[in-house]
Amino acid sequence: MYIFPHGPGDTGPGDTPAVTGPFLHRGTMTVSYTLEVANVRFGGFSKLLFRWRGSIYRLLFMLTPRQQDLFERIALYCDQFTNTNFIPVLFVLGFYVTLAFNRWWGQYTSFPLPDNLMMVVSGNVHGADERGRLLRRTLMRYANLSSVLILRSISTRVLKRFPTLEHIVEAGFMTTHELENFESLHSDFNKYWMPLTWFSNLASRAREEGRVRDDIALRLLMDELNKYRAKCSLLFHYDWISIPLVYTQVVTIAVYSFFAFCVIGRQFLNPEKGYKNHSVDMYVPVFTLLQFFFYTGWLKVGELIINPFGEDDDDFETNQLIDRNIQVSMLAVDDMYQNLAPIVKDKHWAQRHFSIPYTLSTAAETLKPAFKGSTFDMRMSAEDLEIHRPADAPVKKQYLPLKGSLGDGLLQRGKGILRGGSLPSLIDISSHPNAEEDVDAVPPAGDIGAASSREQEMTLIKVAVENNYKQI
Repeated sequence: MYIFPHGPGDTGPGDTPAVTGPFLHRGTMTVSYTLEVANVRFGGFSKLLFRWRGSIYRLLFMLTPRQQDLFERIALYCDQFTNTNFIPVLFVLGFYVTLAFNRWWGQYTSFPLPDNLMMVVSGNVHGADERGRLLRRTLMRYANLSSVLILRSISTRVLKRFPTLEHIVEAGFMTTHELENFESLHSDFNKYWMPLTWFSNLASRAREEGRVRDDIALRLLMDELNKYRAKCSLLFHYDWISIPLVYTQVVTIAVYSFFAFCVIGRQFLNPEKGYKNHSVDMYVPVFTLLQFFFYTGWLKVGELIINPFGEDDDDFETNQLIDRNIQVSMLAVDDMYQNLAPIVKDKHWAQRHFSIPYTLSTAAETLKPAFKGSTFDMRMSAEDLEIHRPADAPVKKQYLPLKGSLGDGLLQRGKGILRGGSLPSLIDISSHPNAEEDVDAVPPAGDIGAASSREQEMTLIKVAVENNYKQI
């Protein structure tokens, strides 16, 4: 957007602008603003942004007609590159954010939580005495120590909380003897795995002492330990291997260069000159601003979630996760060990069929029928129920309903439609020669209702079959 000034002294196209009158006097004097900044006050420099004399606004907006034509040609040229075919900013940015989000979610799911491990320790390391309690608490302390060591290597928040190993000892995750053992082993790489090795050795000792009663329980402990170790290792590799820097640079350059061309190419030109797509002169490029907010916001989202172990507002609360993990793991293996409520009969012990009550706000949900399957109410014709026979088999077919199979069925007269039944609910009489005799047999005493129901079902079947044959 720019302004075509027509003030005193403006000339026509191709002429040298003549500066006369008050413009000559103002242009030859130095613009001073020393008095305005002599006393520094709040908003003092902000007031300078609204001065006109000597300002950048006057330099940018006061263009001669020849300069206007040159700027219009440059704007039209830059507008060609704002097409996404030249700079595929949408594709590049979308793929980058998707990659960053998948990495962010993978880091979240790789956070080592001790929940599964503490359940296995609580259920398989036995002993209500002090020795058993010591074994369970030490095992879970080793697991939490390993997570603290790996998070201390990748999270700035955790590193500031535990800047040295002595701080970890002071917090109770490690003893002084364990610290000496930890430092005595020299390695050029991260030693977050050492406490998990202690866990493995201590679990084997508990098996020798009979605290772990069989090898299956020990195997379960080792499996859960390996899963826990794998998550710690995965976090380390996420921190080690980042998204290639070249791709981050490509995305950043693509977005900002795209809007650099938009600043010039999306200018609203003089509508009197009849430029294409420039019939309206709008002072505020609303849609370009919206596009800028969307694309740059999208880019900032990708930049924000690349490393969620920082100190931004949306990063992972690693210190709170550490506090939660050590607390719940100790509660599970110590306070909750063999701490069971009395086993009593439940409220619905004497009821074979019972329903769970609803509140008044959810009572309407009881009126909804239970979902039994998408094909449960499917309508089927009698032809769909016929079983294919070889050419030498009898053509005429009859069907016999199995007992209780058509309780929910419905046959529509004249159409041969069966609803609510299924193919196994009908059998061919030709394959069961004695079936008709069984149907016509006299029912035993006391089974008059069942016989009446079977007679009604047979009547419906015979009507449907006869109508079906008439149609054929």
